[in-house]
Amino acid sequence: MADGTESQSRKLLRRLQAALAEAGAGQERLDRITSIIAESMGTEVCSIYLLRDSGTLELCATEGLSSEAVHVTRLRVGEGLVGRVAKRLRPINAADAPSEPGFRYMAETGEERYTSFLGVPIQRLGENLGVLVVQSQEERRYSEDEVYALEVVAMVLAEMTELGAFVGEGEAMAARHQRSVVLNGGIGQEGAAEGHVFLHEPRVVVTNPIAEDPEAELERLNDAVDQLRTSVDEMLSNAPKGDKEQYDVLQAYKMFANSRGWMRRMEADIRNGLSAEAAVEKEQSAARARMETVPDAYLRERLHDLDDLSNKMLRLLTGQGRDTGAELPDNPVLVARNIGPGELLEYGRSLRGVVLEEGSVASHAAIVARALAIPLIVNASRITTEALNGDLILVDGDQGVVHLRPEETVTKAFRDKMAMRAAAQERYSSIRDKPAETLDGTVIGLHMNAGLMADLPSLPSSGAEGVGLFRTELQFLTRSTVPRRGSLAALYSRVMDAAGGKRVAFRTLDIGSDKVLPYMKPQDEPNPALGWRAIRVGLDRPGMMRMQLQAMIRAAAGRPLTVMFPFIAQLEEFTEARNHLLRELDREKALGHVLPESVEIGAMLETPSLAFAPRQFFELADFISIGGNDLKQFFFAADRENERVRRRYDTLNVSFLTFIEQIVARCAETDTPLSFCGEDAGRPIEALCFAAMGLRTLSMRPASIGPVKSLLRRVDLREVRSVIHEARENGAQSVREPVMDWLRQQG
Repeated sequence: MADGTESQSRKLLRRLQAALAEAGAGQERLDRITSIIAESMGTEVCSIYLLRDSGTLELCATEGLSSEAVHVTRLRVGEGLVGRVAKRLRPINAADAPSEPGFRYMAETGEERYTSFLGVPIQRLGENLGVLVVQSQEERRYSEDEVYALEVVAMVLAEMTELGAFVGEGEAMAARHQRSVVLNGGIGQEGAAEGHVFLHEPRVVVTNPIAEDPEAELERLNDAVDQLRTSVDEMLSNAPKGDKEQYDVLQAYKMFANSRGWMRRMEADIRNGLSAEAAVEKEQSAARARMETVPDAYLRERLHDLDDLSNKMLRLLTGQGRDTGAELPDNPVLVARNIGPGELLEYGRSLRGVVLEEGSVASHAAIVARALAIPLIVNASRITTEALNGDLILVDGDQGVVHLRPEETVTKAFRDKMAMRAAAQERYSSIRDKPAETLDGTVIGLHMNAGLMADLPSLPSSGAEGVGLFRTELQFLTRSTVPRRGSLAALYSRVMDAAGGKRVAFRTLDIGSDKVLPYMKPQDEPNPALGWRAIRVGLDRPGMMRMQLQAMIRAAAGRPLTVMFPFIAQLEEFTEARNHLLRELDREKALGHVLPESVEIGAMLETPSLAFAPRQFFELADFISIGGNDLKQFFFAADRENERVRRRYDTLNVSFLTFIEQIVARCAETDTPLSFCGEDAGRPIEALCFAAMGLRTLSMRPASIGPVKSLLRRVDLREVRSVIHEARENGAQSVREPVMDWLRQQG
């Protein structure tokens, strides 16, 4: 860019800075700014459109168009050229605007005299705030320098909008972070919570977007980049050997930190009037905007790496670290882009809920949230840019909805819902010690799922008869190195102590797929859910499995031991895993260690293939537990992490229930105890239908036991079976509606 253009750009920003420093309301400032921009760029028109809600733009200030159109002209995002800029978050530069695809003429503005059009997004970190437009009567295409200059101005407008410089009347000029916001996401863990936001990584606030001294800003930028490069080099040298995933991320960091193009763009931004941190954030905003349009998952991850690196740079430049000293508010709800299992465990049960901008229903964070029994919502877009520490937040984990700074009516309705939930729990406590016996005399065993010591206090209060699934992988996922046998044995012993003599089914290490240990080399698999995971890892790497089995045997120390192997797909895998356990029992006996009083060896049926295994499998297994989450996704060929398909298929589909019925029949032939373990077991309607299909043991999260028991005690399973069979014979795809209709008739 020529020196003259650079000086002109800096001059424009200085004029804007002076205008923003003057006293006056938000509307006055916007009016002054449009006048300054139009004059400086030699255009007849400059207009600022701001979002009044997520889908509507409003003309908030203009120089050149009709003043009567201000706060009157509105258009949808995507509508007209202005709307297209807002939707695509990219400039539109048109010499002959009326001939452009999507052009919309707005008569009330008097814009018919103007031919050329240049619009750029007003955005911050990929978040759309509005559109800045200049127009001229002459037919002209704006130069690259002019486009760039307007983008720099838009960047400053975004920062000042964030800081509340343009607050005025109406929704479009309402103060940022004060509006009520409703966000939708995926359900990671059900439940409801009211609390106050606590940001895992507080946002960096850029208070000085305009450079007073470009040379000093360039020096600040170079110093920060030098610190960043040193930090990345140190992280690379200290990275665990063999951790390819972490190594690749750090190499990407190093590539970006040493990128000449990245530095050149930021230096150009500074020479054109931005401060060092504003230049970094301008690049970060561009990367965030590109993330939305890049289909390739690998490239999206690399853009995430650049985003993380930009955050590190901003913290170096502003001195705003992650640890701000802010204390956890009352009833904290953690808000983060993403979070690891170890970090989430550090917060522990002090949290009322968790809302993540990314993540998945099967992520490590979701596993920990379920273990902690706190509501979790994942993929809540924009939550980290919308929320501030201390904001009131309502988390509806049953519907996957977040209410941020809710209206009073919403808060009241939500509190009513929580009160009804609490009242129901009170009713459930009255039947806590009673059996889940149906009206026809059938008794259903209700057990709880667990994964942490913190879960075990729920055992007596929930009314669970035992632990149907203890997930042992959490102790591996939350550490940076392999846990020692002694520490595992001590933990498993404490689990059995806490269970107070009730049965605990320990599932051996279920890793792979979405659960990658930080110290294991990740497998580059095209479909990890169907790849090297769970028992396949254990049989191929027997050392870790042997160590875990020894820990379980020693923890039992004369008490009954129940071991369950995950993801068994064929008889041979079960016999091999079973033999490993029998050999360890022989070794422990030879060493003179106390053996368990008795040993049950079972398998999780999570693949359809195992339902058709030879009779010998059902005779050999002491018990079988249906792993409902995996079995359902393989039965319907619908990835449970894919929001597009995971809710497409109903658990109460007649095909799936018929399959469950067939598994029940096979187990009945050999008198093999059978249970169903998974989220669906804790949903009362689903639990009722499973019981009607012949299942006599269900394992679920502790909070679900009361609702499930309450419903089971009010029905006759023979009648439920009749409803299901009738729906099946009538060709129904799902029995959900017929069963619910029947329940409504029962009152």
